[in-house]
Amino acid sequence: MHRGKIIFLNGVTSSGKTSIVEAMQTYDEPFFYVVANDLFENTIGDKHLQTDYWKYLSESIMMMYHTAKVFSDHGKHVLIDGILVERPELAPHYEQVKTIFEGYPLDIVELYCPLDICRQRNIERGDRWENQSEEQHRIMASDIQYTYSVDTSLHTPEACAEMIINTLFKNE
Repeated sequence: MHRGKIIFLNGVTSSGKTSIVEAMQTYDEPFFYVVANDLFENTIGDKHLQTDYWKYLSESIMMMYHTAKVFSDHGKHVLIDGILVERPELAPHYEQVKTIFEGYPLDIVELYCPLDICRQRNIERGDRWENQSEEQHRIMASDIQYTYSVDTSLHTPEACAEMIINTLFKNE
């Protein structure tokens, strides 16, 4: 059995990750399962998140990556809705991701969005703080080798999904 593709959608909050995931999941082919930082954060009790947020979240994120590998091992395509941040609890995060997924069909897609637009989206959403995207951008891993990049301020989530799928599945 061949391994399913693992597509890591990397971007700061309000860059459009979840909207693009939802758009990609409307396709019948290719079909995608999803793992996401937010979903795995929900596996941790509030008490522990309040005690040592990054310790527990970091452990959960590593488990998320191994879960993505299980889907891939079963021939299923999986989307990772996440962000490669370099926090002491995760460092070196990007290097760990490369090691965990060595030998797997991993594509890391940059979801670029100007920070002023992310800030406006954060304000409109109301469930993020205004400067959250800038704070994440400051700790995002550098020198990431992206397979593809899309500017989410220029295209709808549906158009971004189509561009990503057309690029990453063009030879299939």
